[in-house]
Amino acid sequence: MTNAIGELEKDATAIFLIGTNTTENHPVIGYKIRKNVRENGAKLIVADPREIELAKMADVYMQFRPGTDVALLNGMMNVIINEGLLDKEFVETRTEAYEAFAQVVEKYTPEYVSPITGVAAEDIRKAARIYAEAERASICYAMGLTQHSTGTDNVKSCCNLALLTGNLGKPGTGVNPLRGQNNVQGACDMGALPVVFTAYQGVGIEANREKFEKAWGVKLSGQNGLTLTAAINKAHHGELKALLVLGENPMVSDPDLDHVEDALDNLEFLMVQDIFLTETAQRADVVFPGVTFAEKEGTFTNTERRVQRVRKAISNRGDARQDYEILCELSTRLGYPMSYSSPEEIFEEIRTLTPSYAGITYQRLEGKGLHWPCPTEDHPGTPILHKEKFNRGLGLFHAIEFREAAELPDAEYPLILSTGRSLFHYHTGTMTRRAVALDLHQPENEIQVNPATAAKLGIIDGEMARVVTRRGNIELKARLTDIVKENVIFTFFHFSEAAANVLTNASVLDPVAGIPEYKVSAARLEKIS
Repeated sequence: MTNAIGELEKDATAIFLIGTNTTENHPVIGYKIRKNVRENGAKLIVADPREIELAKMADVYMQFRPGTDVALLNGMMNVIINEGLLDKEFVETRTEAYEAFAQVVEKYTPEYVSPITGVAAEDIRKAARIYAEAERASICYAMGLTQHSTGTDNVKSCCNLALLTGNLGKPGTGVNPLRGQNNVQGACDMGALPVVFTAYQGVGIEANREKFEKAWGVKLSGQNGLTLTAAINKAHHGELKALLVLGENPMVSDPDLDHVEDALDNLEFLMVQDIFLTETAQRADVVFPGVTFAEKEGTFTNTERRVQRVRKAISNRGDARQDYEILCELSTRLGYPMSYSSPEEIFEEIRTLTPSYAGITYQRLEGKGLHWPCPTEDHPGTPILHKEKFNRGLGLFHAIEFREAAELPDAEYPLILSTGRSLFHYHTGTMTRRAVALDLHQPENEIQVNPATAAKLGIIDGEMARVVTRRGNIELKARLTDIVKENVIFTFFHFSEAAANVLTNASVLDPVAGIPEYKVSAARLEKIS
């Protein structure tokens, strides 16, 4: 997030949510947004293919066709430019490449965009005016925006919208991605991406490699690594021989699960380090039992870039060991001696190599933690990014044309299938489906279907139906609801026995981020007689 979570409760005078079911996937943030709307009169814009809870209290709700995010955002920006609602001073003094961007957006009038997205032209105008005329407007998005073959374009379009209206660098504004898990931000900060070291220092830059080579005493490759999806494909083709899976469950979370299963079975060696015997761990040659967050010392970095201490509350159970201890011993046995006396010692090494963490110490994290970047020990941290300037100097507009999703409905597969999360379950259900109270609320998967679509197929509420895509099929209970449009169906991905990712598409990825298209698959729905 460019800004802090608390600003959504008190500082933002308009909030634009796109591709985020905030009250279910980020309930605390969802509560703050609702409070701001109810108590302070903040305007709310919601754009989502499903009529989520927050859509009911929105000043304007745009129920767009899955995969048409760029067209919708370009339509809003067309209105802002044509009605003179842009922040001209901000555009002129703090951005570049505006002309090329504006030239592309010119054709995306609300009338042009409406047939593409399914959103009424007047609603596009209304949303654009609310956002652009607000004193302080914030954009929030989540994986509904990113999990597309055009995910990078979608995010860049959100950035264009914020740049166009000057909604950056001030309280209550910003472009604010809501992370999917509790330490995704921290993992990325620590270099858990195949193209960077810590703090997004590219592996292809020689000076970066030299710094880490000196610290670690080894020669490092300048070649980018593999994303998870790419690694699975390499394993499938026999080019990747061994895999260590740490706290991940690709046998439920990855697209095209039959493909994933074949790939893992094709490995010579699979090792899993986790807190439960997950669906992936059940296929492993070796399983190392790790520990939960409550058994750890260390830090998490949350979605607003706040680094926070985690303290051990209970002792390790059974044979479980600290993750860093397992990794250190494994590294030592493989020929690179690695030994740390504590998580704090590891953190001290992190901050010597990571400019944005350089001023953070365990002592300074007492209390509420610190937002990075925090370059020195007397620096207060940075809750709001881009106040005076952008890291690159000027903010860069991107001229982005709308591209359709990789797989569209046809005669054989006439519906759009989208997937997502439930309030009651977390990721692959490894923990929440073992929690009796949570599992009682949603013990099984379902397929959400518009009543008009169901009527055409003779499917009644509560009966079993079969969902079929080009990858496979699953059978699950039909739930008739008008929160999805006709010809759009939706299911949850937490349930291994009716796994949505049997159906999703792994063959087409975002060309920049490498993320699969979880949110749009051509499908058909069959009545089970």
